[in-house]
Amino acid sequence: MNLLLVAHGTRDPAGAVVTERVAARAERLLDVPVRACFADVRGPTPAEALADLPGPTVAVPAFLAAGYHVRADVPEQLRAGGRRDVVLAGAFGPDPALVAAAAQRLTEAGARPGDAVVLAVAASSDPHAQADGARAARRLGRLLRRPVTPAPIVLGAGPGVAGVVERLRADGAQRVAVASWLLAPGLFHRNLQNCGADVVGAPLADHDAVLDVLAARYRSAVASVSLPA
Repeated sequence: MNLLLVAHGTRDPAGAVVTERVAARAERLLDVPVRACFADVRGPTPAEALADLPGPTVAVPAFLAAGYHVRADVPEQLRAGGRRDVVLAGAFGPDPALVAAAAQRLTEAGARPGDAVVLAVAASSDPHAQADGARAARRLGRLLRRPVTPAPIVLGAGPGVAGVVERLRADGAQRVAVASWLLAPGLFHRNLQNCGADVVGAPLADHDAVLDVLAARYRSAVASVSLPA
């Protein structure tokens, strides 16, 4: 079965490059045709990418939280294509392997054992997405053995990561490290560079854990779903 990797989309070319790199690595790993597409902002759309994937296909939403895109937008776009041979797999979500990868990115950026830690998540009004962000923060906290505060990445005015960093310093934190709960570089991650933290971890990008979770979602869908004749 083919694999359709569905990412959010970004205007930053570097983010698209990362998504295509993950798709290329997944193709080599799984030895099946893989195409990348984007649910928003840029093309190709899921429908456009599916035109290049004739035959049974598993669509994997590469999203760290089950917000609007995962629960409504991506399924609707796939249904609109009229294909009966496309299976929608589970999204990435706050998978423990990805949480461990975020911890590694934070260490690579120079975080220290005594740092206060913030997990920067994409802002969302969707309660499912907020719950997944909070779950990721709890898992990261257990991994690091210290509290981790989730904070939304807010573009423009309003409380967000910078406000949480400022509050932690006011509460006595000497250093603050921000873990990036993002898959690809882009506007959201660039926003973190000015949040006032001492350390900001890189996005997960094409970390091996991303490939492992993608492969696991694909294999689970292949094993559990029967396609219509």
